[in-house]
Amino acid sequence: MNPPTVPPPLDLAAAIRSEGMTHRLRVPLILGAVTCLLGAGGWYWWWRVHQARTRASAYITEPLKRGDLNLSITATGNLAPTTEVTVGSELSGTTLEVYVEFNDRVTKGKPLAKLDTSRLTQQTESSRAALNSAQAMVGQAEATVRESSATLKRQQELSGLSLIPDADLETAVATADRAQASLQSAKALVGEAAAQVRINENDLTKAIIKSPIDGIVLTRSLEPGQTVAASFTAPQLFVIAEKLERMKLEISIAEADIGRVSRGQTAVFTVDAWPDRNYSAVVSVVSFGSVVKDNVVTYEADLEVSNDDLSLRPGMTATADILVAAATNVFLVPTAALRFHPATNQGVRAATKKSFVQSLIPMPTRNSRRPAESASPEKPERSHLWILREGQIESMPVQLGLTDGRSSEVSGEGLSEGLQVVLRANAPAP
Repeated sequence: MNPPTVPPPLDLAAAIRSEGMTHRLRVPLILGAVTCLLGAGGWYWWWRVHQARTRASAYITEPLKRGDLNLSITATGNLAPTTEVTVGSELSGTTLEVYVEFNDRVTKGKPLAKLDTSRLTQQTESSRAALNSAQAMVGQAEATVRESSATLKRQQELSGLSLIPDADLETAVATADRAQASLQSAKALVGEAAAQVRINENDLTKAIIKSPIDGIVLTRSLEPGQTVAASFTAPQLFVIAEKLERMKLEISIAEADIGRVSRGQTAVFTVDAWPDRNYSAVVSVVSFGSVVKDNVVTYEADLEVSNDDLSLRPGMTATADILVAAATNVFLVPTAALRFHPATNQGVRAATKKSFVQSLIPMPTRNSRRPAESASPEKPERSHLWILREGQIESMPVQLGLTDGRSSEVSGEGLSEGLQVVLRANAPAP
């Protein structure tokens, strides 16, 4: 029987060195594997988030909401008094006195100035003397008529007794007729003289220039001692505005906007003197007559303005916004949403859809497109909105209303607040 084989003695030092080497090699491998797993997990998480954001931001949307929409037009013009009167003089003469200054308030009938009346007074006295003379002539003519009438009566009695020839009777009749005519002529001279007296007296009253209305003196171009020469047109001595608490704004409206303007519409305007203040006005008159200047057709309109604090003055330049249409509590969308159509953004959406591998590996870009993509896209219909639901867009027919260029009124079935209306497609991330 063979004795058992005894293993050679174990080299403890060599074994210890081998275990240490294996442990030093295993730790880096484990750390490397863990690092790779963490990197891959992080990259995968970033890719999922990027894809989610890309899907969420594929379109720029805005929630549908209700609001008010006001449509207005803009026009410029100048402020003017409601009633403005130019006061002149029908008489010529030298100014003796001026009773008012600029900005003075006057009432109807108040004297403004007085002319020299010495010559008019003399003419009036002369006309009164002529009137008295004419009246005396009437008395003389009446006496002659009475005398001729009595003579005629006697001649008629004698002629009836055949005591006088017929010629004497005819002479008496003619004398009576002439006396009657002289009386009528004298009465006419009295009327003429009386009329001249009234004319001179009226001129005397006109020598005192009076205010024709209640108002404020805007302009005074007369000084004491100045000669007033009245010819075919009365000279402008004073300009009086009636009640500046109520004024009018005279504006020019463009030909394209006149069809929307009507009486009773409200407006808001500003002036350079008070740029931070808005004034209210109401359209009172819209002219049918046109004004053509430099081949531009405009129409005049007047707006009633309240000026209780007298902050507005005649001649100020104003810019008015006239409210021509309004919609209250209606659905409003940006006008850009009515111009959007998916056919115009196919290339954008296609670029946003990439696989995981395409996201990791850069792909070469192509400058050329397919013929189908290079074809002109069909024009979007303005009576449709595109709504984003659960990542997909769908068309919704709507009816258009008012628009101010930025927002538009829409109505139709299926519209509700909060719907995500597509404005445009988002550009793909690089």
